[in-house]
Amino acid sequence: MYAAERQQRIIAEARRDGRVEVAALADSLGVATETIRRDLTALERRGSLRRVHGGAIPVDRLEVEPSLATRSGRLTDVKRRIAARALDELPVGGSIILDAGSTTLAVVELLPPDFDLTVLTNSVAAASMLASHPGISLYLLGGRVRGQTGAAVGDWATRALADVVVDVALIGTNGFSVSRGLTTPDQSEALVKRAMVRSARTTVVLSDSSKAGDAHLHRFADLADVDILITDADLDDDVAAEIRAAGPQVVTA
Repeated sequence: MYAAERQQRIIAEARRDGRVEVAALADSLGVATETIRRDLTALERRGSLRRVHGGAIPVDRLEVEPSLATRSGRLTDVKRRIAARALDELPVGGSIILDAGSTTLAVVELLPPDFDLTVLTNSVAAASMLASHPGISLYLLGGRVRGQTGAAVGDWATRALADVVVDVALIGTNGFSVSRGLTTPDQSEALVKRAMVRSARTTVVLSDSSKAGDAHLHRFADLADVDILITDADLDDDVAAEIRAAGPQVVTA
């Protein structure tokens, strides 16, 4: 069993049972306790688990849906590399949809102020930063703003998206897998994300590899709907191959 497969098993057991214990995992997976401790450390660094004495508990047991501030503080270097690679997909003089999320917000932080681009976004934080960029024609999608993520959601946003066509959509996700597609915990955000995908000629998903294999309550797209997945080099090679077979180009940063 590869390390990535073992760690996905650990996450699945933690979410099912509410916690995992080092000794029990070592016995069931047939590896040394030191190996399990390294796995738990790696998963904690990715923000998937929280270490406790003798084992770990899933982060989503502590916080059902991490806030934007919490997510922005995790894997910052990885997200900046993904964001930097995403800049290559932006059409100069063209139009994009920018989803709300910590990795898409990292794109805004790296975007040159004079970049010639039309941006539609439902992110209050992204709009606030882009408003002072002289090269950006900015459209802020309206609706109810979720305090958890700072995303505008609801009919106002989805109706506006139904009437536009953009070159590229930069989309974030809480989980991705071949079997479950792209998922997120909140239904209202899932509906907006789905509308974003439908409005774009090219869909680019930005996600760190810790979300591989994760499945949340609401699916908003299949992998076949995605043109490019930009992630990090920790994505398991076998998982990357399965994703490519499902349709998207997989790019690691």
